[in-house]
Amino acid sequence: MEGERIRELFLSFFEERGHKRVPSSSLIPPPESGLLLANAGMNQFIPIFLGQAEPSYPRAVTVQKVMRTNDINNVGTDARHLTFFEMLGNFSFGDYFKAEAIAWAHELVTERFGIDHDRLWVTVYEEDDEAVQGWVDGVGLAPDRIVRRGMTDAQGELANYWHTHAAGPGGPCSEIFVDRGAKYGPEGGPDVDEERFMEIWNLVFIQDRIDGEFRVVEPLPAKNVDTGSSLERVAVVLQDVDSVFETDLFRPLLEVAESLSGRPHGRDSRDDVSLKIIAEHGRATAFLIADGVQPANEGRGYVLRRMLRRMVSHARQLGIERAVMDPIIDVVAERFGDAYPALRENEAFVRQVAGSEEERFAATLRQGLVLFDDARGRTRDGRITGDDAFKLSDTFGFPLQLTEELAAEAGLSVDVDRFAALLEEQRDRARRARKKVSVGLDAGTAPPTTFVGYETLESDATIVTLLDPEFRELPVAEEGQDVRIFLDRTPFYAEGGGQVGDRGLIRTPSGVIRVDDTVPAGDRSILHTGVVESGEVRASAEAHAEVDADRREATARAHTSTHVVHATLRELLGEHARQAGSLVEPGRLRFDFPHPSAVSSDQLDEAELIANRRLTADDAPRAFETSMEEAERIGAVMLFGEKYGDVVRVVEIGEYSRELCGGTHVSRTGHIGVIRFLHEGSIGAGMRRVEALVGPDALREINVERALLHDLVEAIGSTDPRSAIDHARKVTEENKRLRSALGALQRGDRDAVIAALVEGVLEIDGLGLVVSEVAGEDASGLRELAQKVRDRFQGRAAAVVLGGGADGKAQLVAASTLEAVAKGVTAPELLREAATVIGGGAGGKDILAMAGGRDASAVGRALGGIPARVRGLLAATS
Repeated sequence: MEGERIRELFLSFFEERGHKRVPSSSLIPPPESGLLLANAGMNQFIPIFLGQAEPSYPRAVTVQKVMRTNDINNVGTDARHLTFFEMLGNFSFGDYFKAEAIAWAHELVTERFGIDHDRLWVTVYEEDDEAVQGWVDGVGLAPDRIVRRGMTDAQGELANYWHTHAAGPGGPCSEIFVDRGAKYGPEGGPDVDEERFMEIWNLVFIQDRIDGEFRVVEPLPAKNVDTGSSLERVAVVLQDVDSVFETDLFRPLLEVAESLSGRPHGRDSRDDVSLKIIAEHGRATAFLIADGVQPANEGRGYVLRRMLRRMVSHARQLGIERAVMDPIIDVVAERFGDAYPALRENEAFVRQVAGSEEERFAATLRQGLVLFDDARGRTRDGRITGDDAFKLSDTFGFPLQLTEELAAEAGLSVDVDRFAALLEEQRDRARRARKKVSVGLDAGTAPPTTFVGYETLESDATIVTLLDPEFRELPVAEEGQDVRIFLDRTPFYAEGGGQVGDRGLIRTPSGVIRVDDTVPAGDRSILHTGVVESGEVRASAEAHAEVDADRREATARAHTSTHVVHATLRELLGEHARQAGSLVEPGRLRFDFPHPSAVSSDQLDEAELIANRRLTADDAPRAFETSMEEAERIGAVMLFGEKYGDVVRVVEIGEYSRELCGGTHVSRTGHIGVIRFLHEGSIGAGMRRVEALVGPDALREINVERALLHDLVEAIGSTDPRSAIDHARKVTEENKRLRSALGALQRGDRDAVIAALVEGVLEIDGLGLVVSEVAGEDASGLRELAQKVRDRFQGRAAAVVLGGGADGKAQLVAASTLEAVAKGVTAPELLREAATVIGGGAGGKDILAMAGGRDASAVGRALGGIPARVRGLLAATS
């Protein structure tokens, strides 16, 4: 059974039993989960399990994108471990419990998947007699096929009690294993061998609240079911293959790695590991980037960066020197794009991010491998020193994990304790250098702010908190003092979605604050940055906040124009040209989007024309709030990498633009006036940027261009702008003709110089030597002359050494024929001693070398020693 069929069969089986089909959530989990990446299908339902949200349906079924990077070092070494996998899951929110969950799981496995009942083993939590009863009495499983396990195993890992590894919901679980046969290991069940007895499904009975120390705190409001089944492992069993990499889910990816490397899977065990890592990490990183994760040095961005770099290093070990991710992305988009549309919608962006990071690390890797070889030569007792490992990581960006892998392959280890000590020292220095923050804005302690800036540009308010630039609370701030202010309510828009923050004034009875910037502080608070312009300002004072209306209006014109430009580029270039970044400033916009090639001037002109035609329609942008589900249904564009809640704000313009947006906009598009594109260019592989001016700023630019045209027409001696182009062409052609004539004269002079130099050849022991100082030539001119003189002596042993002192700097050039090189008279050796005379050094190839120095007056003396140098070189080889 193919993977696609397994996925659909699971979903439809539970739909038939009253479950709502719910789409996979993003790999970036909600903040309340406390997780770095989505690690289970239940992540999106955590608030429901905890009783913090009412479910819209009592039962759900999903296929969830899941990342578990604790298994990263096992990838490729066994049949089952992956970092990214598809988690098939059914959920009950206080509806059914253990008996039904077990019965339905058994029915699907045996009747729909067709796995023989006698091949099944299960594990249960050691105290869970109810689950044992469900298996024995409910579906007839033999008691000796049931293994009781505790909360954790001997290694301290979770056994038969499951939670997310963060404070939240948890509960006992029952895992289903399938016996794959004697080929894969000994008898005895999952306690003996989990390669032969492969886990395919975990039924978790969510009933407890877990604290940060993973202790059971209290029962949850309801008893719930959360199951998770790896699609990849089910495919292994149903397709009767040895590992996940031989299923139809992975085989096409493995074939990419085989094709790129020329090494077939199954021939060499070390090659096999690298091939599998390329396939698995390539798929995982494509999914991560498609969900908005970008490479970084911390957090989920570091997970992505580590996997990409690990993949590239294994590609190089297989001899693959070209980019790997591009063909991997082809396969991922083709094979998984139907199930996960974001892969295709964001395909161009995935290529750009992956390609850029891969290219960057390839250069790092080349340098790092050289340095690793040096470090390997300094090993102590079979260990790479911690200092070397830290230098590789800190100075050259070479990850510790990669150093450890390379060391292991060479039969070495790494002094990780010393590495950790050096890393901690570095962090201590950074902490000491960092400013103290007494109000923990990042910790969510900032006071909440009500934003009223959609409705009004002025508002009465109260100064809730008054801070200095280091976020220390102030009772009072005097004139000229920099301050940070939290108001209980504000009309000031906080920077977000590409739009800059508002500026303006905050007036109090005793003073005025000039607000220079407004930024978000967490999800609920707005921070105003400014300076006390007059008087003094006190904490808790009543205030009146006034936004700079002209600046806000200019910013609104730019933001609405960004939506118009976005819709226009998608129409002209294709749906892939989605916003990947923007900057919205008063009267100006910058718009980044994925596109594989430059946008032609004709396309840019057409886009500008269409955008301005849309402005003349004078549409009224309409903003409204709705559910995320409804926003998706009506086709609202979601900006790449943005996080959205259950309720979202949609901004709609005419019939052509509908986006999720929290920014400010004009009341009618006609108020924008005009959009003027400035230029378009590349900002990275597969990523383009358009910049534009709008409104009065655009008109000023048009006037500047008109003035430039007028000046240019005058400068070329024309009177009519319409005939100026023809006039300019004639001037250019005449200039070319005159330059050509001058060049011919100069070439004649140069030929005379070359002939004179050739005539002055000296004969030294069978070798022709030309030595001369040439006035008025720079290094490039000397090099050209030396080569042309040497070429007159082809077929015999000859050398040419010329010198000059242009711009007060000494220059020497030597050129040798191949016959002279055979006699030991190479160009670098000819200049070695002469270079020291002029106060410099020499370098180059056997047939051409150069030397430069600071002492131009010594050129003649340096050239005077060349004949003796030739004799010495000839004598050394005779």
